[in-house]
Amino acid sequence: MDTFALLADPTRRRILRSLAAGEHTVGELQVVADAAQPAVSKHLRVLRDHRLVTARVDGPCRRYRLTPGPLRELDDWLLPFRDVWAGRLDALSAHLDRTAAEQDR
Repeated sequence: MDTFALLADPTRRRILRSLAAGEHTVGELQVVADAAQPAVSKHLRVLRDHRLVTARVDGPCRRYRLTPGPLRELDDWLLPFRDVWAGRLDALSAHLDRTAAEQDR
């Protein structure tokens, strides 16, 4: 499974978004993911297998945290596309400003 397919799942995206704020247990992630514990554990296993999260034992539970490296690689890959969209959004903004100015006349 590639990173895009992995991130296509909305539950995994919710889990990653929550882990971006700090460590969480499976129980805490259940609330965020709005899913049962077995489903959250399965998603965490997939994320761990793809090096997007790590776990550490904290007494009787595991605490999961985000591993930013693979996401940084994805962000680096997306950078040229972000520049394309920024240019298009700038052009749209300029067009809207011109249209508003013409309507004010």
